[in-house]
Amino acid sequence: MAKKYVSVENLKFLLNEVFNIQEVLDTPYYAETDGEAVNMILDAATDLADRYLFPHYVEIDRTDHTFEDGKVTIHPKIQEFIKASGEAGFIGASFSYDHGGQQLPEMVTAGAGAIMSAANNGVLMFTGLTAGSAHLILSYGAEELKEKYATKMLAGQWQGTMALTEPQAGSSLSDIVSSATPTDEGHYKLKGQKIFISAGDYEGAENVVHLMLARIDGAPLGTKGISLFVVPKYREENGALVDNDVTTAGVYHKMGQKSTPAVHYIAGDNDNCHGWLVGEPNKGLSYMFQMMNEARLGVGLMGAAIASAAYYASLEYANERPQGRKISDHNAKDKPQTMIINHPDVKRMLLFQKSVVEGSFSLIMECARYADLIKTTDDEAAKKRYNTLLDLLTPVAKTFPAEYGIRSVSEGMQCLGGFGYTTDFPLETYYRDIRITSIYEGTTGIQSLDLLGRKVMGTGGKSLQLLGEEIKILAEEASTYDDLKKYVGQLQEKLQDLQKVTQHLGALAMQGKHELFLADATLYMEFFSLIVISWQWLKQATVAKKALVTGSPEGDQLKFYESKVHTMRYFFSYELPKTLGLMTRLMDKDEVITVEVEKELIV
Repeated sequence: MAKKYVSVENLKFLLNEVFNIQEVLDTPYYAETDGEAVNMILDAATDLADRYLFPHYVEIDRTDHTFEDGKVTIHPKIQEFIKASGEAGFIGASFSYDHGGQQLPEMVTAGAGAIMSAANNGVLMFTGLTAGSAHLILSYGAEELKEKYATKMLAGQWQGTMALTEPQAGSSLSDIVSSATPTDEGHYKLKGQKIFISAGDYEGAENVVHLMLARIDGAPLGTKGISLFVVPKYREENGALVDNDVTTAGVYHKMGQKSTPAVHYIAGDNDNCHGWLVGEPNKGLSYMFQMMNEARLGVGLMGAAIASAAYYASLEYANERPQGRKISDHNAKDKPQTMIINHPDVKRMLLFQKSVVEGSFSLIMECARYADLIKTTDDEAAKKRYNTLLDLLTPVAKTFPAEYGIRSVSEGMQCLGGFGYTTDFPLETYYRDIRITSIYEGTTGIQSLDLLGRKVMGTGGKSLQLLGEEIKILAEEASTYDDLKKYVGQLQEKLQDLQKVTQHLGALAMQGKHELFLADATLYMEFFSLIVISWQWLKQATVAKKALVTGSPEGDQLKFYESKVHTMRYFFSYELPKTLGLMTRLMDKDEVITVEVEKELIV
């Protein structure tokens, strides 16, 4: 195992220098948190990661969870972490004091989450899902539900889940058939099956609280007839926990994330499963989108974190593995072998990884910043602006770290050559783990449809206009440095290309050609993402350039800032040009061959 899995220095750079967390800390809402507290929280996250997570990453993957006699067993170190995380207040740390949280900025919890997820990504699923489901109860549930469930969930005593998927209803949630029948006692009788429920059951959990989507008898068809229920594995009766007719039918054997069981459970097999309505009837999906959007950013963070761990493993290997000689010394057979980091193609692979990892973390931190500003501003116009930008960037912040993170880990494996394909090094484990991120919480295809169909076109172009304004603000600052002007011009040109492509696709939608409009949404997502990440890299490089010009950095700090500028140059030179091919495809209205075929030719 590599000694390093994440750069805390980079996270602090993003928090303090790029996104100026002090601006958020100075608001009344976050008045009790200061810069020293932020550093202490990141240190505490690192301590948890180094004690409970990183040392056991490979062992937990090799051990896997088991399902025997109806019982799911997980690695004991996982429960130690859940307990320690609850005691340290990390579960729901960003929740308000009123909701039992520490009222920390989202940027800070994103930083802490990045550290722990890079150390052992699958284990973070347990606490992340509990936090998300507790937040749903606290946001929309009755006081009785808040008191009965949320407190124990935030303490790490009870596990929480999001129970959406059914055998016939995956991405198409409108086809959910799980039912809920009202009773005279105030609860509902739930009946149905749910599949792929992460952390959905395990021995040692005092209780598992499912936030379950179902239809109340007689509810309308489609998404407008879906309600949300609290459905615990054990319900309380006369001060004791009793079985609630929620049965684990099995677990799925997964490619990666072996730490986290994906459960298939059956509710109401004996007609004795009690559930309690959250909020109003038929509004369950709109409530669940709160958790889904939080989870989407969480999946993006996970993708970036896994790619981070893989990057540092391959970087360490590249610095230690001698092989071959420099191209300039290819005839000097008497010279010793050089470390592979000196070969241009290995440098390219490492720069690709670094650009993906640190570009992704920057975008996620940008989204966290918008979430913090939404909480702290009293200006309704500003609040609306931040909400629109957060909505626009959420599918990108989920998808880019997933899709490009997968490529990044693959390049990390490639750096190790044959050793990368063995279990002697962690790269193959990281590759198996990260592959799920493009599927979790809405596949890349679903996220792409959401970006183009809703977040861009659904706002009448307003969201794209606001993004352009954000880029313009950066361009003005970056242009004060002569050697950044070239990249400012490139980014502005790509923004114009984005507007052209969006207008072209919008015209198809206006003509009623909806299938053509959305056929290449995934390519639009990649096109859009490369421009957004370029914006994030220019933002980081501008801050680094300012530090180099106005400060006197030395040693490692000097290398850190210079590396930021160098990596920005790499991304603009190697990755941003990929938009040219994507634009050619997206602007071609005559050859959309996935749609306009007279007969089935995929045989």
